[in-house]
Amino acid sequence: MQDRLTLVNRAFTVPAVVTPFPDLWRKHMPGAHIVRDAETLDLEVGAHDLVIHAMSLHWANDPVGQLIQCRRSMKPDGLMIAATLGGQTLQELRNCLGDAEIALTGGLSPRIAPMGEIRDLGALLQRAGFALPVADSVTLRAQYRDAFHLMRDLRNMGETNALEQRRRVTPPRALFERMAAIYAENYATQADQVIATFEMVFLTGWAASDTQQKPLRPGSAKQRLADALRVPEQPLRD
Repeated sequence: MQDRLTLVNRAFTVPAVVTPFPDLWRKHMPGAHIVRDAETLDLEVGAHDLVIHAMSLHWANDPVGQLIQCRRSMKPDGLMIAATLGGQTLQELRNCLGDAEIALTGGLSPRIAPMGEIRDLGALLQRAGFALPVADSVTLRAQYRDAFHLMRDLRNMGETNALEQRRRVTPPRALFERMAAIYAENYATQADQVIATFEMVFLTGWAASDTQQKPLRPGSAKQRLADALRVPEQPLRD
């Protein structure tokens, strides 16, 4: 978030942060309005020039509704940045759990919440009515002693299974032992650790304003692109 805000040539005076980690944000952004990540956000209409939605959009039952609430709380030409987990997150753990469960039981149960792909997450900005929408991602790979170390870390992060359709009975211990063995076999590093992927997706959008740049009407160009690039133009085949 700090990296992205340094690229914006503007001083924000009335920020708000939607987060499940209020103490962290009070430390790094004193004076910001800290909002609990509930279904209905405690945001006043038209009150903020910056809204940060930090690491809770992937838990929302209605992510579009969350973004719409953020947009309504913004002043004209205000900025919204959301950080969430993307579809490549924990792909190794997802694959290993699936392989182990199929081998032991012959079936699958939902154990890791599905994460949105960057294209789909970017489309949410347009559905929520943001101007100049941009979605980008950063892939982080962490190393753990083994799969059990990873799962303990996920529990401490508050990122355990909360799916409504999850199986309510305690899974057999053999499932996780089999999963850990598959994980070590397929995703080990040279240092005898295992890797875990976390895809961070950042969504950026602006509240509409008359002062913002507007796209030109299709077909209104005054010069051909081929002429500007000094290359021959090749017609496409039907």
